[in-house]
Amino acid sequence: MINSRLAVSVHILALIATHPEQLSSEYIAGSVNTNPVVIRRLTGLLRQAGLLQTVAGKTGATLTKDPAAITLLMIYRAVEPKETLFSMHEQPNPACPVGRNIQSTLDDTFVRAQQALEAELEAETLSDVIHRLASAR
Repeated sequence: MINSRLAVSVHILALIATHPEQLSSEYIAGSVNTNPVVIRRLTGLLRQAGLLQTVAGKTGATLTKDPAAITLLMIYRAVEPKETLFSMHEQPNPACPVGRNIQSTLDDTFVRAQQALEAELEAETLSDVIHRLASAR
């Protein structure tokens, strides 16, 4: 299962984008239903990626870009490990015909799946998410 870092990060950014007041990590954690430490960790990654701006000693964060300029791919790359989505198991048995060929057989499929995921995330912006959230109310 893929972890929830991307979804939680989109949640954080949507909250910040739709609330003019400065939100504390405790407030955001209450909305996400998680620990404020998780929020602060992800906020730090989003800040390092240049998507958020914070001021030391002050509560809250602000977006550095318009929500329409922030793609879900940008968020994904900010918070997910730098490895690919799919990886091969270590050292399959080279004496087995399946073990010997499984990696080369799956490589192209895994690359195409990663590219499809990234293309879909690139096509979606934070603004798109916010608009759908507004119509869901």
